[in-house]
Amino acid sequence: ITMTLEEIRGQENTMENTDRVQSAGAALEELLVAAKTQDYLTVGVYESAKVMNVDPDSVAFCVLATDEEYECDIALQIHFTLIQAFCFDNDINVVRVNDIERLADLVGADETGEPKDAHCILVTSPSANPWKDPALDKLSLFCEESRSVYDWVPTITLPER
Repeated sequence: ITMTLEEIRGQENTMENTDRVQSAGAALEELLVAAKTQDYLTVGVYESAKVMNVDPDSVAFCVLATDEEYECDIALQIHFTLIQAFCFDNDINVVRVNDIERLADLVGADETGEPKDAHCILVTSPSANPWKDPALDKLSLFCEESRSVYDWVPTITLPER
């Protein structure tokens, strides 16, 4: 079997990209767990919109989540578009995750024990004393690399349990 240089490079890029997405998934899980223990998570579309409106400088990272069940939810898609626009305008990195149940498990339940609305999750950080986290740095680099190839809202896959 003979392969052209382009085919070989294409295979290498696919492998590199798979590794990038997997390591970004691990970093996202790490970030969400750490942010939850620090109480730096805002979970829910409306709660996130409130934070973005009141204190946009406190938002460090944004995660939008959906699955097949919600793909046709027009209201949710409009919220996503507005949230993405806000993030772009304020230089906030934003990613998509397709496993909303896994994300809901990571961020936990609300006071009543109901799973939280994990469609939008913000990692916040006090403006006066910004929170430094290696996982946040990894994800910022991942987003920057994705934007360099015109992938404005990259999709991340969380690691399997």
